Amino acid sequence: MAKASATIVAIANQKGGVGKSTTAINLGAGLAFQDEKVLLVDLDPQGNSSSGVGIDRALIDLSTYEVLVGDAAIEDAIEPTSVTGLHVLPATIGLAGAEIELVSLMNRERRLAHALTEAVGEYDFVLVDCPPSLGLLTINGLTAATEVLIPIQCEYYALEGVSQLVSNIQLVRQNVNPQLDIEGVVLTMFDGRTTLSADVVAQVRQHFGDTTYRTIIPRTVRLSEAPSYGEPIEAFDPMSRGAIAYRELAREFRRRHGRS
Repeated sequence: MAKASATIVAIANQKGGVGKSTTAINLGAGLAFQDEKVLLVDLDPQGNSSSGVGIDRALIDLSTYEVLVGDAAIEDAIEPTSVTGLHVLPATIGLAGAEIELVSLMNRERRLAHALTEAVGEYDFVLVDCPPSLGLLTINGLTAATEVLIPIQCEYYALEGVSQLVSNIQLVRQNVNPQLDIEGVVLTMFDGRTTLSADVVAQVRQHFGDTTYRTIIPRTVRLSEAPSYGEPIEAFDPMSRGAIAYRELAREFRRRHGRS
């Protein structure tokens, strides 16, 4: 029997290198390991979320590109992963051209939202890994979602550009998706040896308040290594600090969504 509807969460930050794909992969896997059914939508032409769960992009027949720009049915493009309960709509570099091609299409900002209506009943959560930009691909992710999760790295200029992202979220809410809201902010790449990381944590918590997750993701070598093996950190090294952190993040995420 199909589920009523999935919670769709866009994971977005126009800055690159903030742990966005790492969070998409490992939050998705963490939820799946806690018996949730999760669809990971890779909306980034770099395809890091796809390769990070073991998808060989050279062997992909149908991808996010064909779903957004072509006539491909989303269920035909979704791939299983090695993690039970976690599926992925993969991306290839061909998605890079979608920004231009979408401009001339009808309902260009709603293409992903329309496609997901065919699949959301099968999942508890849909996590959309948006590209590090504020273009049409990210707008599609924000239009399809009801919530936005913002990863912010514990480094210099952590909040740089975040105000523009928040402004864009407000514009999307006003013009195409009144349901959209900021679900939370996740602090990533925390280095406990530096006062800078602690300062950034304090700064972000002051700026975003209770929206900020209590769980903080550390900077670790094992988290960096796991994608090259095509595995989430929970499968790659379940006893590592990164795995423990993302496991707790998934628990906190579930509690926020009323799931025990």
